[in-house]
Amino acid sequence: MTFDGMTIIAFERRMATEITRLIERYGGLPLIAPILREVPLKDNSTAQEFGVRLLDRRIDLLVLLTGVGATLLFDHLKTNYPWPSILTALQQTTIIARGPKPVAALKTVGLQATVTVPEPNTWVDLVAALDQHRSVRGLCVAVQEYGISNPDLLQALEQRGAEVFPVPIYKWALPEDLSPVRHAIDEIIAGRVNVILITNAAQVDHVMQVLEQDGKVGPFRAALGKIVVASIGPTASERLRHHGWPVDLEPSHPKMGILVKEVSEQASSILGRKR
Repeated sequence: MTFDGMTIIAFERRMATEITRLIERYGGLPLIAPILREVPLKDNSTAQEFGVRLLDRRIDLLVLLTGVGATLLFDHLKTNYPWPSILTALQQTTIIARGPKPVAALKTVGLQATVTVPEPNTWVDLVAALDQHRSVRGLCVAVQEYGISNPDLLQALEQRGAEVFPVPIYKWALPEDLSPVRHAIDEIIAGRVNVILITNAAQVDHVMQVLEQDGKVGPFRAALGKIVVASIGPTASERLRHHGWPVDLEPSHPKMGILVKEVSEQASSILGRKR
């Protein structure tokens, strides 16, 4: 089974080329409308304070949530502090990596994770892995954040008695040019789209932001009743349900290639049921 000429929308930015090729490989017509723009935090006083605390041995545990965020954090530390001292401090810190991308970022600077969170790498899995490893009561836990804060994770750590120190590295903004996104939304409302692929939870928040700006929430939600909405994993699914979107498919593993392949195999039957 393939998409057989279906129109497939993705809001992916960083991996736009890759997802385009995947959709085409499985017989779909890609319509890519990047909805996220990474904005580094220029005056990052929190990251500065993190470096000071790290060197003073006042960080007991570091949670790395994304590969890009971890790399940017290490780059910041290299620029502002003596790297050998930072490396020594990190080696003496418990490091929790939420999946393979932060693990890869650690490897590039010669470090390894104390604990790697298993799939599907949600904040719930992270807390469970941490609970198995050690108690955080009385410890200072730094959390490298990405795009948007995760209040559920921070609250879970606080409830376990940790002093939580969030370190935002970058934030998500809407694209400067919204015309591709607005075109994609109009195509969805007009019924000319068969599948929506959600590869990042923040994409859902941003699509809703544009819909609210344009007064199109109602028609868009109505259109979703006749479209396959596929989510890359539990974190994205949580945001979809929060905003009242259906979750028609979640792949067996939260990987883009597996998402596109499994959606291509099941899209036709899901559409048949929905329509």
